[in-house]
Amino acid sequence: MKTLIQNNLVRNFVAGKWQEGDDNASIAVEDPATGETITYCALASDKSLNDALKGARSCFESGDLQNLGPLGKAALLRNIAIEIRKIADEGAELLCRESGKALNDAKAEFIQAASYFDYYSGIADKIEGKSIPLGSGYVDYTVLEPYGVSAQIVPWNFPVSIAARSLAPALAAGNSVIIKSPELDPLGIAALGIALERAGTPKGSVSILNGIGSDLGAKLVASKGIDQIVFTGSVPTGQAILKSAANEVVPALMELGGKSAGIVYADADIDEVLESVKWGIFFNAGQVCSALSRLLVCRERYDEVIERCVELAEGLSVGHGLKNPDLTPVISETQLSEIEAKIVRANVDGATIATGGQRLQREGYFMAPTILYNVTPGSEIAQEEIFGPVLCIIPFDSHEEAIEIANDTEFGLVAGVFTKNLSIAHKSASALRAGQVFINEWYAGGILTPFGGVGKSGFGREKGVEAFYNYVRTKNIAIKL
Repeated sequence: MKTLIQNNLVRNFVAGKWQEGDDNASIAVEDPATGETITYCALASDKSLNDALKGARSCFESGDLQNLGPLGKAALLRNIAIEIRKIADEGAELLCRESGKALNDAKAEFIQAASYFDYYSGIADKIEGKSIPLGSGYVDYTVLEPYGVSAQIVPWNFPVSIAARSLAPALAAGNSVIIKSPELDPLGIAALGIALERAGTPKGSVSILNGIGSDLGAKLVASKGIDQIVFTGSVPTGQAILKSAANEVVPALMELGGKSAGIVYADADIDEVLESVKWGIFFNAGQVCSALSRLLVCRERYDEVIERCVELAEGLSVGHGLKNPDLTPVISETQLSEIEAKIVRANVDGATIATGGQRLQREGYFMAPTILYNVTPGSEIAQEEIFGPVLCIIPFDSHEEAIEIANDTEFGLVAGVFTKNLSIAHKSASALRAGQVFINEWYAGGILTPFGGVGKSGFGREKGVEAFYNYVRTKNIAIKL
């Protein structure tokens, strides 16, 4: 994308302008499949952050978005969707190379990003308050107002899609937005800046800043000019952001990952289970917050499922994302080493490695698809997020035990049930501690369905109509006649 990369550098999109940092500092962007540097991305300076904050505040207070009116905002969001689709092919190649994911999946991420803007364009002109009857002599009503400036910190696993997931409803509500892109793969989100610019987004309504999370991200959420924080990422980082938000009493929306379990009952269709395993834990190399990282299997089918999962894992194609294999690399050497270390500790704790268990001997950051069994439910590997292509298979002897094991973590993002028995499916779904439950298909649902967790998986909901209400607050107006 020639307009994005100039002199081997990608700049920041700051209040409608593309600019480098004051000190010309930059960070190398690697191809995880080869370890080679693709290009460099400018690190946003303190001046860039201040410019973004001033631009966002000015845009909000001048009413540049609100003055478009409901139909105007809806039209703007549709235009953004159109422009995203225009850059999808070029953007997908950049995203594929910087994140390691398959090219088809990278393209789908841009198309999904466009769909978010189409979806919330349909809500932008349907924002309504309500009348409250206080009795004779009074008129009382509510209005929904945007927060102001929304700071949104985006993770590296699905940067384009997750950026759009929060940006679209925020703009539909009339907020200005400052996005902190992930330093590991900032190019795809930078490409979004081109689409936003071409769509005629008001200057200052969106800024995209690249920087190290512990530096720029920390400064952004601690800024006094922020009215809302939206974060997707790890629990420790989320906790640090919440402490910062508490200092200024800033509302926050948190999606913090999970350790999700799928329950396989005796009557389950094992072919359906295997299809869900393929997508649930090996898609994007398992780097998915809602990954199927624990498979709880009834004792009578335990050995069969282990055997079938090993067969699946060993049959996956592996390679560079540009070739659209089944399994792609993890994002970095650091991530790869952390995954390996957790498996070594799991083995020491008694877990058996059925297949995989270590990195593949090839260039890039490839982790072998791994199946573990004899996993103790309370062990580290069964309790902590791995963020890699590693599946733990755990047996159970009763419905009650399955629910107990599934719920016995600090997380509660998603869960799954595999059964032909509708009664058992509903009973399990009601008992599972999760924000979303999949029945017979992992990742069932879509942008129309609310998504978010409980416990240390966070709070608030993204996607669907419900997500829109995270970006507005209610004002009540009471009139004595």
